[in-house]
Amino acid sequence: MCTGKCSRFIAVTLYPLALVSIICNIVLFFPGGDVKYAKDGHITEEVKYMGGLIGGGLMVLLPALYIHLTGKQGCCGNRCGMFLSIVLAAVGVAGALYSFLVAVLGLQNGPLCKVFLLWNTPFKNGERNYLSDKTWWGVCTEPKNIVDFHIGLFATLLAVSCLELILCAIQMINGLIGCLCGTCNKGVV
Repeated sequence: MCTGKCSRFIAVTLYPLALVSIICNIVLFFPGGDVKYAKDGHITEEVKYMGGLIGGGLMVLLPALYIHLTGKQGCCGNRCGMFLSIVLAAVGVAGALYSFLVAVLGLQNGPLCKVFLLWNTPFKNGERNYLSDKTWWGVCTEPKNIVDFHIGLFATLLAVSCLELILCAIQMINGLIGCLCGTCNKGVV
């Protein structure tokens, strides 16, 4: 496959992944679809780190836009443009890694929820693993179904960040090949 076509394929694939990452992070601010938890500060720290919005979203979207341009004929589809795509793909790798680490922490620590009358993270540093012991989820009384909500969105962020990481790393290799050998687009130096 031509390095220019590969760049376009990677960019087109990164767009929806970045969008999913941004949406997941925004939705995490509203457990149960309610604004009151965000207003009252009853949101886990990992949501506030905005790994999906900043890391998997904006830090991947920026390189995706440029990488898309490197696959086209014209000023960006040359050896210098491919070199810059390596640098921007590295930004994407850093963003995907940030999103990945925040998602891992979010899954490890569990949600912030109301247990009896107090708000805390009951699964953080617990003796049992709440991910494999569903019977333990009932300790969270509010927001409703917070554990399912939390696991679903952070697991999605984890999977998306892994795909983004792989695609940005492939673009770094593709950019190196394009930088050394050219993009194989007709009419491009």
